Order: sequence, then C-alpha cells, then structure tokens
Amino acid sequence: MPSAVPSAPPASRTVLVTGAGKRLGREIALTLAQAGWNVAVHHRLSIAEAQQTAADCETRSGRTGSAHTFFADLGDEASVRALLPAVVARFGQVDAVVNSASTFEHDNAASFGFAALEQHLRANAGAAVLLAQALHAHAEARGAEGVVVNLLDQKLWNMNPDFFSYTLSKAALEAANTMLAMALAPRVRVVGVAPGLTLTSHLLSDQKFAELHRQSPLGRSSTPEDVAATVAFALTNRSITGTTLLVDGGQHLMRFERDFSLM
Repeated sequence: MPSAVPSAPPASRTVLVTGAGKRLGREIALTLAQAGWNVAVHHRLSIAEAQQTAADCETRSGRTGSAHTFFADLGDEASVRALLPAVVARFGQVDAVVNSASTFEHDNAASFGFAALEQHLRANAGAAVLLAQALHAHAEARGAEGVVVNLLDQKLWNMNPDFFSYTLSKAALEAANTMLAMALAPRVRVVGVAPGLTLTSHLLSDQKFAELHRQSPLGRSSTPEDVAATVAFALTNRSITGTTLLVDGGQHLMRFERDFSLM
C-alpha cells in the first residue's frame, strides 16, 4: 500500500456516494478512492459499515483525510438538502454525486398503496433530483463542471410486476435522468448506470444466485466490479449525458416473468 500523507491535496476531486456503507455503494466508493477521488460516504442506518468503508477508502487512496462519513435520511427533504453542503464544508468542493442508495421493499399490484409508493419515490427518485439540483448550484457558484450518476435497474427494459413501487420509483428516476441532463447542461452531466443481477440477498441461496447470474446472453450478469468500473467511466467521460449504460450481460434482452429474487 502507498504511504499515507497528512491530508488530501486540494486539487483532488470529491464524489458523494449515497448508500456507500454496503453492497454496490461500497464497491463504487472503494473503486473511486483507488482512482484518486476524495469520497463522501453517505449512510442512514449503517454507520459502522460506512465508517469501515471510509477507512478502507483511505487505505485504497493512500491518503488520510480522503474519506469521511455523512448521515442523511433520503426520505426526508430537509435531511437531503443538508447533505451536499455538509460535504462541501468538509472537503471544500463536490465534483460528482453517485446516487446508489435504494429503498427496495416488496409489493405488487394487489398490495400497492400510496404509502409504499411515496416511500420509494422519496428515497429513490426525489433525493437524487435534490442532490443533482444542489450539485448544479454548487458548480455554478464555482464556475466548474459536475456530474451525477444515477443507479437504475435493467428491469426497466425488461418489465415484470414484482416490487411494484420500487420499479415505479426507478422509472421516475430514469425519466428524471433525461430531464436533468437537459435542464442542467452544460454545467452538469447526468448519466444512468443500470446493473443486472449483481449481488445476492437473503431471498436467494448461493446456488440459485449462481444459476440466475448465468441467465444472460453473455453467460454472466454484472459483478460489483463491472458496475463500479462503469460508474468511474461515466464520471470521467465528458461526452456522455442523458443516457443510461446497461451493465447486465444482456439480461435486459431476455424475458423474465418475475423479479430475480422471487424466481
């Protein structure tokens, strides 16, 4: 490992990664830290995991002070609006936001209700729009460029009726991706990244996960490393905006009647 230095250099780029304590958010944070970014590690409940991610980011970057944890409840507007200013106060600037955190609770057409829809829309779509809005204002004030990456889902291109409210919220975020790219240009780029089946959950056995992961034209779906590498690419390629990169081994080209977790 490279030796640590007292603090991150002022020229370092800073990225806010939501939901970075665990799962995909953590992998994205670690990948960006290794690429030289200062990383703001957002969490809500997973404070211990977020602290570990921040420590591991500093190890990856070889720079003390290059990562820090930040709390926000993405379902609460005031909490979301306070998040980016807190990151600016700590690092001096924010150059990018990766909206990785997601609420993912099961419902279907029969159990659907306003409460579930609102919960998902607030955390999965509304918070991402507010953070894009805040980054744009910050970039304008600095006379700088910024970029937002929104984590979507291949199931938007291969619909099934499971996780009804979650899917509606991701569809809203995909539409916002396009509208924000138009509204915030030329100052801020907005890019979607849509993984396929990437990580297992308590709903899948290891054997079932491996079987489902192979169900794609390429014989494998996305890995955390694949997704994180795509996010890093989207952050640095200045010609990409208003589109979504599907990282799923082609799973969106196949027909699945149920969500992976329920197959």
